[in-house]
Formats: sequence, structure tokens, C-alpha cells
Amino acid sequence: MAPKVLVSDKLSETAVQIFRDRGVEVDYLPDLGKDKDRLLEVIGQYDGLAIRSATKVSDKLLAAATRLKVIGRAGIGVDNVDIPAASRRGVIVMNTPFGNSVTTAEHAIAMMFAVARQLPEASLSTHEGKWEKNRFMGVELFNKVLGVIGAGNIGAIVCDRAHGLHMKVIAYDPFLSEERAKVLGVTKVELDELLRRADFITLHVPLTDKTRNILSREAIAKTRKGVRIINCARGGLVDEAALAEALKAGHVAGAAFDVFEVEPATESPLFHLPNVVVTPHLGASTTEAQENVALQVAEQMADYLLTGAVQNALNMPSVTAEEAAVMGPWIKLAGHLGAFAGQLTDEPIKAINVLYDGNVSHMNLAALNCAAIAGIMKATNPDVNLVSAPVIAKERGVQIATTRQEKGGVFDGYMKLTVVTARRERSIAGTVFSDGKPRFIQIKGINIDAEIGAHMLYTTNDDVPGIIGTLGQTLGDAGVNIANFTLGRSGVAKDAIAILYLDEPLPEPVRQRLIGTGKFRSVRPLVFDVA
Repeated sequence: MAPKVLVSDKLSETAVQIFRDRGVEVDYLPDLGKDKDRLLEVIGQYDGLAIRSATKVSDKLLAAATRLKVIGRAGIGVDNVDIPAASRRGVIVMNTPFGNSVTTAEHAIAMMFAVARQLPEASLSTHEGKWEKNRFMGVELFNKVLGVIGAGNIGAIVCDRAHGLHMKVIAYDPFLSEERAKVLGVTKVELDELLRRADFITLHVPLTDKTRNILSREAIAKTRKGVRIINCARGGLVDEAALAEALKAGHVAGAAFDVFEVEPATESPLFHLPNVVVTPHLGASTTEAQENVALQVAEQMADYLLTGAVQNALNMPSVTAEEAAVMGPWIKLAGHLGAFAGQLTDEPIKAINVLYDGNVSHMNLAALNCAAIAGIMKATNPDVNLVSAPVIAKERGVQIATTRQEKGGVFDGYMKLTVVTARRERSIAGTVFSDGKPRFIQIKGINIDAEIGAHMLYTTNDDVPGIIGTLGQTLGDAGVNIANFTLGRSGVAKDAIAILYLDEPLPEPVRQRLIGTGKFRSVRPLVFDVA
């Protein structure tokens, strides 16, 4: 029987025809995504679900989707999909990570022009029969300093377009290497310097715990007087209330926003302010981009349903069906090793080196590398997947090296991941036990045996008495239960580490309490996707 796909959001007719031409049965019901009850009734009939942003794929919907094998998102953002729930139910989630990059970058440039010359207000005034030439005095982009926060795929395109306008481009991105900055033709700076120097600031980063309110009240106060701020990335990156106050005070000369903290945005502190340009999340809204992502998602879903090939999956590596049975636990391990290194690395990565020893050295190392790199990159870019991660690493000038060796230790096979920055090398090794569970076996050259859980705590300290008691009592007093506790040291009275598997996330006040004891060099909560 032919696989059956539901298209519940608006997709181009050409994309729908791709399914039919490939032998996939398709129901095109573009308004169904807005009818949650009806969607819940019919979803059990389908093997695939093609969506944009209107359809919300919740755990409840997935529970009813008893046949569902794949969800395809035409676009990059998957905030409307419960990916952990999909993973638990064995449903692959695909997106199209690069289909709308140019369109979004062009929208940011257009918004910059609009706010520089007050085009929307001038247009409205002229439509009303006024002729207010003196009211709308603009500024040139020529020779101005553009501060780009986030120099990834979209940010890099913005940098390129800004060079064509003869702007001076500076960029803040903790993971931008000097080599990649040279390729982009930008000056790499710290955030405070960017705020101090930029005439225009444009944001191109995902919304994470680290980037939320990156332009806070305090950051906005550090900007130069007369700055203009553009956000076509994600709502929540800028404190909208603080920005509104800075606009009213005359410190910020203008702003252009395509995204808002709450969407649909029916109200905002930025609305109705002079020289504030606002659009309803149009960054990806061009005919070309919509067509590109629609065609791409149709091809990807058809390939998977008919041949088992996986592309641009957010929760599954690109491996063949034969490899998947053997490699599954090792792919999880690679991701965990990467996640560990990524969450501990707060500076630009120059190189990623992966050593494969024993039986794992004969597997599909490209897929394992992708999983490891994705694990690292997800610490700062949750939208990254196993396909886009190596591309992003390459764009940032990260050198990837792989070494194979025959069995060289007590384990039949193991992986060792080393992340190299300008200041240090950080390594972690792991293996898969006979029960199929990944384990950490070495950190910083110190041998351990640590089970991997969703919530973990990693500490480093001098090897002195009292560490176990301090950790146990502090967490016990706070009601945080320890599922597993592993210690290791390089030698008597030398470097020591502890890694704890917790039943829940470590509250920040508890972390501060541990730091306040003065016994630890570092106290780092870690999160792992163990679904």
C-alpha cells in the first residue's frame, strides 16, 4: 500500500504534485492545521505530515498519530513541534534549514534601509496628501558601522550584502573564528565593543538561554546615541520595553522589528512609536523561499517514505536502514560527547578531533561525526541538525579531524572527542556497554565510569577531603536527589572531578551555594537528550 501524507498547512501545488509523482498518496487540506480537534480525529490515517508554522504538533496529537513516521517542516523553525515527544514515538522530524536564508537576510537589509530613511512613515504621510520633506531627514548607510550579532548562515549573508553597501562590518559571535571572520571580511569584536561602535545593530542568532535579552536594558544603555536596531531573527532577543524607553528618550534613533516576544503580536511597547518599522514575521515570506522550502520538504519526505533515506532530520542521523540497528547507541554516545563539550565551551572552537578505537572505527564515521558536531553546536544553536551541523562548522572555520585505530584498550570500542580552542583542549571519551547504554569513561584524561542522564552536574576541584560530603549535603538540603555519583582524579592531591546524575535540573541558587563553599574550580549543570 502506498504511503499516505497529510499536508495541513499551505504548500505550493508543485510540492503537492511531487508526492503524487513519486507514488505517495497525499491529502492537501491547507486549513486543517488551524482546526485542532479535526486534525486530532484524522491524523491516525497518515504516514507523513507536511506542515509550516500553523499546525501545532503536540504530544497529544502524536499520541493519536498511530501510523505517523515522519513530520516535514517547510522552513527552519520547529517551535511548533514537540520534538522530544516525536522522538519517543519514533517519528522523524525534518526541516529545511537553508531554504530561506537569503530571503531572511534580504529582509533585514530592507528593514535597515526603511529605518534609515523612515520610509513607512514618509509613504503614509505622502499618501495622506502631505509633503513633509523636512520632517523625514534620513541617514546614509554608506561608511556606517554595522554591528552583526550572530555570524552564522543568515548573518554571513547580511555581512556580504553590507559590504556591497560599503558599510564597515563588525561582528560579535563567540563561535566565530578569526579565520572565518577574515573570509567574511568582518572585524570580530566583543559584544560591549559592538554596542559602543555600531551605527546599526542587526541580530541573527537563535533564541536560547544565553541569547535571551542579549540586548537588555543594560546593553541598550551601552549603545552609542543615535543607533538603529534591527531584529529579523527571533522575538525575545531584545527587551522591547527597554528599547521603547530608549526610543522615547532619543538615545536610540530607530528600530525595525520583524519578530516579537509574543506572536502573533497584537500589541507591543514598540507599536505606534515614531521611526519604528514593524512587520508580521515576514523574514521568510518571499515566493522563492516558500517554493524552495516546500519543494525540498516534499522531496525529503517522499525519499524517506519510499526508500528510507533520511535528510535534514532533527532527531535522527543520516544512516542507512542496515546501519541504524548497529549504530544507534553509538550515535547517541557521539551526541552526548558533543553535548558535554559544547556546554562547557564558551569560546570560538578552532578544531574538533574524534578518535575511534576498536569496533566503532569500522562504522559509518561520517554519521557519527555529524552526531558529535551537532551535539556541540546545539549548545548555542538549537535549530542545528545532523546535516546542517558540519556545514555550520565549516563556515566557522572549524577543522574536523577523524582518526581510526584498532583496539587499543580494555574496551572493544570507544570514542574520544577533543575540542580545541585558542586557550585549551577539552577531551571526553565514552563507550557503549553490552546493554546498549552509552557511558562516559574518561574526562580530562581522568578515568571514570558514568551513566548518562538527562540532568547532570559536573564539578572540578583539587583532590582534598570533604568534596563528597559537601556535594551530598548541599544537594540533600535542597531536596535534589542524586541518581548516580561518579568520582575521578589524576592522582593523590591533584586534579579531581565529579559527575552526578540528578533526578531534576539543578536550581541556580544551589549551584551558587556550591560555588560559595570555595571548594570547587567549576560547577556546571549539564543537560542531555536521552529520549
